[in-house]
Amino acid sequence: MTDLVATVEECVERAIARVGKRLVLMAPLGLGKPVQLLNAFYDRAASDPEISLHIYTALCLEKPPLGEGLEASLSGPILQRLFGDYEELAFIKPVRNDTLPANIQVSELYFKAGSMKNVALAQRNYISSNYTHIARDMFDAGANVLVQLVAARETPQGLAVSLSCNPDTGVELMGMYRGSGKPCITIGQVHSDLPYMENDAEVGVDAFDLLVRNPQYDKTLFAVPNTAVPMQDYATALHASTLVPDGGTLQIGIGALGDAVAYSCLLRQQHNSDYRDAIKALMTIPVAAASHSERFDKGLYVSTEMFVNGMMHLIEQGVVKRKVYDNLALQQGLNSGAISADIDERLYDYARDTGLIPARLDERSLLELQYWGILDPAAVLQSGTLVMAGQSVPNDMDDASTRAAVLARGRGRQLRHGRILHGGFFLGPADFYRKLRELDPQGQEQICMTGVNRTNQLLLDYPLYCAQRQQARFINTGMMVTLTGAVASDALEDGTAISGVGGQYNFVAMAHDLPGARSVLCIRSTRGSGRQIRSNIVPFYGHITIPKHLRDVIVTEYGVADLRGQSDSEIIKRLINIADTRFQPELLEFAKNHGKLERDYRVPFEARNNTPQRLQEALAPLSKKGLLPAYPFGTDLTDQELALATSLRKIKALSEEPGQFISAAFKALLHHPDEAAARPFLERIHLEHPETTKDFLIQQLLMLDLQERGLLKVS
Repeated sequence: MTDLVATVEECVERAIARVGKRLVLMAPLGLGKPVQLLNAFYDRAASDPEISLHIYTALCLEKPPLGEGLEASLSGPILQRLFGDYEELAFIKPVRNDTLPANIQVSELYFKAGSMKNVALAQRNYISSNYTHIARDMFDAGANVLVQLVAARETPQGLAVSLSCNPDTGVELMGMYRGSGKPCITIGQVHSDLPYMENDAEVGVDAFDLLVRNPQYDKTLFAVPNTAVPMQDYATALHASTLVPDGGTLQIGIGALGDAVAYSCLLRQQHNSDYRDAIKALMTIPVAAASHSERFDKGLYVSTEMFVNGMMHLIEQGVVKRKVYDNLALQQGLNSGAISADIDERLYDYARDTGLIPARLDERSLLELQYWGILDPAAVLQSGTLVMAGQSVPNDMDDASTRAAVLARGRGRQLRHGRILHGGFFLGPADFYRKLRELDPQGQEQICMTGVNRTNQLLLDYPLYCAQRQQARFINTGMMVTLTGAVASDALEDGTAISGVGGQYNFVAMAHDLPGARSVLCIRSTRGSGRQIRSNIVPFYGHITIPKHLRDVIVTEYGVADLRGQSDSEIIKRLINIADTRFQPELLEFAKNHGKLERDYRVPFEARNNTPQRLQEALAPLSKKGLLPAYPFGTDLTDQELALATSLRKIKALSEEPGQFISAAFKALLHHPDEAAARPFLERIHLEHPETTKDFLIQQLLMLDLQERGLLKVS
């Protein structure tokens, strides 16, 4: 029986009373963390050295740093607007500063990319685990306090609770404790703005021992602003989008590349001619993998660990619309074309042939057929007959009158409970959360938040998931790929954890186990700029996330390399073909020196112009038509803020090149801007009256850049 509790402090005391002062606390990744509850546990342990508190979690969300000087002037109002009164996790700063109390430990299983790169305490306590193994690992670690942010609503039957953004591991972990005899307390913290998700995310209120519901804890939900998509990522995403067949299955990740892939699919749907022209201009190298540029008439189904904002846009625009059903016979019938979703003669006869409709109904089969919408929801069994809308027919599903009556009641209806998306967790911008809160009944039915033991693997029901996930394309990102096809995605070769394996290995392995599926790893061909530019296609690397025996498809901005089933020599050739031209000679020489390529091999002519300039030229038509926006799914920044941010980034880059900075400074001092037009920009960052020589130079450089971009007039 669940107890409703007024304060998080009371929850802490009740937890200690239940499991003792050795607290092993598990909180979900991302948005599902109940911040006030976690902070209450932290504060209680910090004040009582007799308490041992070990917090296990992942993807801790932090507001971006304010910065200093002009950066702070620009970012301050933006951060206030975006994050409002969001309350920070109390343990983050002590972890960063290495000042955690001796009785408190924090272990993350996944970092926000690069956020803990130089944080020794976080690096020492990091745990690498496949997403599908997290529930098991936390159970084995003795987690005895399970906490989660939840959504709740009143119903005629009482209070209903949803795991909302994070049913990813919670249901599985709760199930492992049920009947185990291990001491454990489950605590939910209700947030009134958290979208209430139905289907698998709904749990009985009794799933929690304690439920705290207090409006004073309803601080601003952490929203991840949309990121800008650079031209390099657009090129990569356009290539990747050609691998997605209509009628298939899609999974993409978070960030600029994920947004770019989703947007590329929208381009393919809405501007197909322009899309085809862009692909033709980009694809200079023949691709072994099947290429697709058709519109999505059948539509896609999404099975993903992370439900991202781009997927919501694909749903809204009718790209993600293919429904799957958790019934193998129905799914196989739909796949083969034997039936459609219409309740008609074909469906009835197919359901009889497969046994989905038995010869005679019992209560169980009646309920199942009503669930799928094949039978009238008001139908009842009564004295050996089937009664529908006052009409009694024999409980004999081969009887002509019964068949006719069922079909008459089903005319114009379709199968129910089809899903267009299964996702393990969601995280995104504020308008994404708003759309989820405003889902109508049809939208709720079609979107199913569920566990990663379903989305990230096939083990729970291999036949059904194979039938649902036809022609699956699992599109993720990596940092570096070796010449033999191994990929580093989560850490550096010195062991520094950058993010985590998360579900990447799961999806790569699943692509090899699932008939017709492919794993697509997108990798930027280079990193850094200027003298610091480096190739991300490397001869070898001291750490790998995806071993070379699981190599599949690698995509860079310069093309697609289909590596599955190829020899080392062919793999090296295909990877060099999609490397930046500046690094092809050294990669080629390394492979030849180590006997992996014949000495007289040369890079094909069509692959020798892999340069940023060629990308700009190939994508220029799309750019001129406004079809490659910096923020494909919108931004919370104003036009003025975007202009200032762009200019300040350029000035910062100049400061790292003294020769270029001096040249630009002279040019800025000699130009004559329209100071009246510049005033709103300068006032926004408090630079209208510079007090130092440095600020004066920045002011002049800023006005010059704004002028050169057509935002100011020349006097």
